[in-house]
Amino acid sequence: MGSPRSARRTAAVAVALAGVVAGAAGCGGGARAGDRESDPVKAVRDAPDRLVREGSSRARTSMQMASGGTRVTIRGEGVYDYRAGLGQLQVRLPQDAAGAQEHRPITELLVPGALYMKNRGAGVPADKWVRLDTASLNDGNLVTGGATDPLTAAELLRGARDVTYAGEADVAGVPTRHYKGRIDLAAAAKAASAGNRKALAAAVKGFGSSPVPFDVYLDDEGLIRKITHRFSFAEQQAAGEPKKDVDVASTTLLYEFGRPAKVELPDKKDIFAGKVAER
Repeated sequence: MGSPRSARRTAAVAVALAGVVAGAAGCGGGARAGDRESDPVKAVRDAPDRLVREGSSRARTSMQMASGGTRVTIRGEGVYDYRAGLGQLQVRLPQDAAGAQEHRPITELLVPGALYMKNRGAGVPADKWVRLDTASLNDGNLVTGGATDPLTAAELLRGARDVTYAGEADVAGVPTRHYKGRIDLAAAAKAASAGNRKALAAAVKGFGSSPVPFDVYLDDEGLIRKITHRFSFAEQQAAGEPKKDVDVASTTLLYEFGRPAKVELPDKKDIFAGKVAER
């Protein structure tokens, strides 16, 4: 599990087990519309700090993977505490060809530097958690878990480049301002908070220097309502076979800001210590 290969495999994890930013606003309010339109780079780069000031929210995630004509979508829903850097998601894997759910939802706990998964499958007892060090994953857990950590998605915006204001848009009934641009992963890693710095540094190695396109939607208070990142990598195939290009679009929707987000980490005795089978 830990390289773009691992990400891909866990993209396979996704398949087989199978936005968040806030705005350039000050506390209790956002920047004026004209300010955001005239300086879109600042509006976007300041978004993570605005999100942390807000405290918490509910989140919905969607990760769509496309490779060789095959497209799958993994969905999640949960809560996130941005000040503590803690989140919990229920991640639902794709249905089988007959339309039946193949796997139980995976419970994911997102914490600074680690990802915990329950119902991981593939040889892990049902009552045990799997713990992954996100800095050991070459994608920094941007795609490995089937959902991008909402705070990490926001922190990527610290490396925003070529940002443009793309007009107004409605997101789930909320008026927003749409910005688009590209992420310099190395710059984002350097500017990230301590909890995300190592994971994003790992992502730089995994995804290389290619910029990551993004779209983000900020409401009138500067809070992110939706964010999408589009990642690409070459999937390693069996010996002698050409690599296969994989495109991943990771989208996060944020809503119900201020809602309490209680996240309890598992006891050490409940963490699986054996080898995790890969499929």
